[in-house]
Amino acid sequence: MTSALTPELAERNAAVRDYAIVTAAYWGFTLTDGALRMMVLMHFYRLGYSSFTLALLFLLYEAAGVLANLIGGWLATRYGIARMLSVGMTLQIVGFMLLSMLQPEWTAAMSVAWVVVAQGICGVAKDLTKTASKSAIKITADRAQSQGSGQLFKWVAWFTGSKNAMKGIGFFMGGLLLDLLGFGMALWSMAALLGVVLACVLAFVPRLMGKRKASRSAKELFAKNRGINLLALARVVLFGARDVWFVVGVPVFLYASGWTFTMVGGFLALWTIGYGLVQALAPYIVTRSTDGLSSEVPAARWWSAGLAVVTIALTIAVGMQVPHLQWVVVGGLVLFGAAFAVNSSVHSYLILAYAGSEKAAEDVGFYYAANALGRFGGTLLSGLLYQWGGLLFALVGSALMLTACWLVTLALPVVRAHLPQTP
Repeated sequence: MTSALTPELAERNAAVRDYAIVTAAYWGFTLTDGALRMMVLMHFYRLGYSSFTLALLFLLYEAAGVLANLIGGWLATRYGIARMLSVGMTLQIVGFMLLSMLQPEWTAAMSVAWVVVAQGICGVAKDLTKTASKSAIKITADRAQSQGSGQLFKWVAWFTGSKNAMKGIGFFMGGLLLDLLGFGMALWSMAALLGVVLACVLAFVPRLMGKRKASRSAKELFAKNRGINLLALARVVLFGARDVWFVVGVPVFLYASGWTFTMVGGFLALWTIGYGLVQALAPYIVTRSTDGLSSEVPAARWWSAGLAVVTIALTIAVGMQVPHLQWVVVGGLVLFGAAFAVNSSVHSYLILAYAGSEKAAEDVGFYYAANALGRFGGTLLSGLLYQWGGLLFALVGSALMLTACWLVTLALPVVRAHLPQTP
């Protein structure tokens, strides 16, 4: 007998190693990104900014993601995933440095403008990093096909779920650092942490991972198959439906109900961690098929319908001002989070199932550009609707978007167009 690994086993082990490295790197990035969101929201709400102004602080962050995902997918295909991970993390550090320069004596207009620009840089950083990381999952799963046809769904679900759990921890970390260190020093500490992660990416991620022949024209870049186009549209309204009441409405509503900043940050952290855990468990909740679509697409339809029903019921409860409303909202958030987590995980799997291997980064970038567009619209409406009609208006907007999401999923194809039959 020999202890030497077969070529197939060696390739599988290398794929598992690369998957683990990219996932760990994105954990570190997500930890600081979640902390940043909570710090900016809490810091400026404490300074007396309105709900609409708070939403404005995140608008360029979300808007930048649309272009960053489109270009990021193309750049990751042309220059490799390792280089785009490095660029994304470097930009995030630059954004932290800019935010740390904010001075209390500045006018409100100047402060808002400065934060919006810095947040825009962080938005580009986030989406370049996310597109590169998600593309790496497709590539490594294809290299590990010997582990079975369900490997892609498992790896996508674990990556997405664990990432969101880290984001939840980041929410808590952001509130804690804000209390312990103050706004400026907290940003410097997060920049140092991300610098360590960047060094690990440079040292351990294969330099040529994901490098392929990129599209040579905009027409070629946007020539996606029907499944990707429909899924991108569903993603716009799905994430718009989440952010339209989650970005501003939920934390401000809870704070206005008598919760402290620590309570709000702690609850959102627990909610996001739980949301991430459900995402990671999605492959065990959703029945999987050998072709990768015939069970998964109907699951996307059923879970979209269920999420819309939960939101409509919560909207009615808020409109009727039922007793103990804050706890009804908390309970509704738990149900919403569970259903949303499964929806998001199934969508994240389907985009990679529909995508081709040669230009997976471009397909993923196009899809997450739609994701960023949904977050942008949801963030803008979150501030406007809450200012116009409180949590009720925000929930009405969410329910309408989720109904649209369900209608789009009804048209998703259950057969791949010119793609391999196993994900």
